[in-house]
Parts: sequence; structure tokens; C-alpha cells
Amino acid sequence: MDIRQPPTEISPIKPEGDRRGLVIVNTGDGKGKSTAAFGLALRAHGRGKAVHIFQFMKVPSARFGEHRAFEQLGVPVEGLGDGFSWKSKDLAHSAELARQGWARAASLIDAGQHFMVVLDEITYPLIYGWVPLDEVVATLRGRPAGVTVVLTGRDCPQEIIDIADTVTEMRKVKHAFEAGVPAQRGIED
Repeated sequence: MDIRQPPTEISPIKPEGDRRGLVIVNTGDGKGKSTAAFGLALRAHGRGKAVHIFQFMKVPSARFGEHRAFEQLGVPVEGLGDGFSWKSKDLAHSAELARQGWARAASLIDAGQHFMVVLDEITYPLIYGWVPLDEVVATLRGRPAGVTVVLTGRDCPQEIIDIADTVTEMRKVKHAFEAGVPAQRGIED
């Protein structure tokens, strides 16, 4: 490890634009995409901002750790799906749930009543062709000025990356699962 000197001067970059809603993407094959989005939601809620979280691959009755915590805080989290595709008994039904969920999310974004809308795991219904990419891009482009939308999932389509304000790619360096360690409650759920 190289020892470095801490910075002693402030960054010379001074933003000069107006504050506005952002499009933020957390993608990549590493862990932490949803977790980072939930951290943003928590930060916004802590500032008294209206937040709504849609989870495209979770069932409406899911009770993972984030559901329990956000419920206590009064932040709505909606499961829109029927689980990951390999667990689905009917992929046509899964696709229909994704389309219905997208219609709900798009309507909420367009209404402009929320500071932040999280579209957790939306990349999967996009890359499976269940939700039309052009509709998502149009909604993101046409959203009210004060609405921030956070999108998560692997393999985010380039069309969304191109219009996003901030994109973070989580890169897996190593993962406990590959060493035979099963998913841990409170970490993966």
C-alpha cells in the first residue's frame, strides 16, 4: 500500500448549474447496487424528501431486511414481480407483472410528487424484453425537473447509461459465494 498525503486544498471544480433531479444508475456484476440505492433513499428520507422504492424482481409479500427497515421509517417499498426468472413457473406472467409494475412506476415518476423514485432491479425486465426500453428512456427524459430516479441491476442498457447523470459500475473482485459461503441474512436479504 502506498501512503498518501491527505488533500489540503478544496477541489477547483465549482458547479454553476441549478439543482435538479438526476438519473443515477448502479450497475455491474459486483455486490452493492441495490444497497447503494437504498442508502440514497435513506439519505433523502432523512432530509424529509418523499421517496418510493419499486423492486421489479421481488414479490409483493417479500419481507427482506430492507422491507422491514423502510416499513419502520414509513418509506414505501413495492415488490412488483414474482421472483427471479429461474424461480418463475410462468415467464409470460412474470413479463406481465413487470409491464404492470413499470406502468405504476412511470405514473408515479410523471406525477412529480416524489423527490426520489428507486427502480430496483429494473435492468432485468429491460434486458429480457419484458419492459420496452424506449418507454423507460422517454419517461426518464420527460420526468419532472425535481424528480431523481435511481436504477439498479446488471447489464444496464447503453441507452440509459447515455442519458444518466451518474453511473457507477460495481465490479466484483471476489465474492464469498464462490468460496462456498451461502447467502447471509442481513447481507444478501
